Amino acid sequence: MKLADLKGKTVGVCVSGGLDSKTICCVLQDAGVNVKAFSANVGQPDEKDINDIKKKMAPTGVETTIVDVTKEMADICFETVKCQAMYDGGYWNSTGIARAVTVQKLLPAMKKAGCTVLVHGATGRGNDQMRFERYTNVLDPKFGVYAPWRDADLLKLFPGRTQMVEFLAKRGIVAFVGTKKKYSTDANLAGLSHEAEDLESMETSMRIVKPTMGVWPEKAPNKVEKITLKFEKGRCVAVNGKKLSPLQVMLLANKIGGRNGIGMKHALENRIIGTKSRGVYEAPGMEVLSYGLKYIYEGIMDRRSTLLFQQLSKLVSDQIYDGRWFDPATQAARAAIQVWADKATAEVTLGLYKGNIFFESLKGLKATIYNEADSSMEASNGLNPHSSQGFAEIQSVEAKMLAKSGQIVAK
Repeated sequence: MKLADLKGKTVGVCVSGGLDSKTICCVLQDAGVNVKAFSANVGQPDEKDINDIKKKMAPTGVETTIVDVTKEMADICFETVKCQAMYDGGYWNSTGIARAVTVQKLLPAMKKAGCTVLVHGATGRGNDQMRFERYTNVLDPKFGVYAPWRDADLLKLFPGRTQMVEFLAKRGIVAFVGTKKKYSTDANLAGLSHEAEDLESMETSMRIVKPTMGVWPEKAPNKVEKITLKFEKGRCVAVNGKKLSPLQVMLLANKIGGRNGIGMKHALENRIIGTKSRGVYEAPGMEVLSYGLKYIYEGIMDRRSTLLFQQLSKLVSDQIYDGRWFDPATQAARAAIQVWADKATAEVTLGLYKGNIFFESLKGLKATIYNEADSSMEASNGLNPHSSQGFAEIQSVEAKMLAKSGQIVAK
């Protein structure tokens, strides 16, 4: 879709209030497009007042609608933790998680305002362009999608941010290029992702990032902070004895985990389009909750369950990354994981210390297959050690046959 195709149409532009957002809205208006702006409140910790976006966009003459999706964000965070769905390098793909909720909730608001096309400011080099496109297509196939920064004509007009500032100045809109940032950031309730600029060099330390949700481990307190999490069917319902909503749990877990330096990750991830991308990530709350649930899962899963869970978890993680949260494969994997989650009801206490998470205790797990007597190395009323003789002899049959056949290579 090109800019000329939009003349006379009503479009909904996803905006942040920044230079790109203002430029896109003005360009569209100049082209005879009826423009309406939309922004999702996804619990951005770096945004003091979400309504500031309205003020920033006001000079463009475009009305901005803010859609609160914080409850939905908390819910998808819980579902992602339930699946233990971490992407390359073991980090929480907070941006991918948020895009599913953003498009799902902005589309109805756009349709209500008479829009027929969603406009986003994602570049043609990253993942978000694919996520916005796919989610729009699967949620409303008749809704159009326009990506300005894939439009060759616009790229010629605005090869850089300086040209955007000059363009807006002619319309009486004051804008600045500003000091070049060391990296760019995307933020929401699940966490923050930092990438680009100085972080693109592999000779640059991940520690140039200034944490928003917490601190680097060495800045954390010099004592262990304990946190008790109560889970019911794989979802945290209480923290330190206080029953909370999913949103309240996420906010508190972010606060407690952040101040203890939890959840700072680095990854060289594999992008949807095939290139590599380097990122530094913050997700203290997701990390804390996932550790708590992980210890519960360990208590209820046998070896084969653990293997299958890991495969399903990887699938869900890839689906989130690729913008496929609503796809049948994701639904099926989540349904399978729910079999274990239904048994994940217990209270777990963790110790947080300078970026580390320690196991303290696990109580009330009725579905556990861990038995102290069977697991003990001491004499007990559990597993009879003499029974292991027959098992060892059966195992030895295969071992000896492999040796005799010459298939064993001891190097």
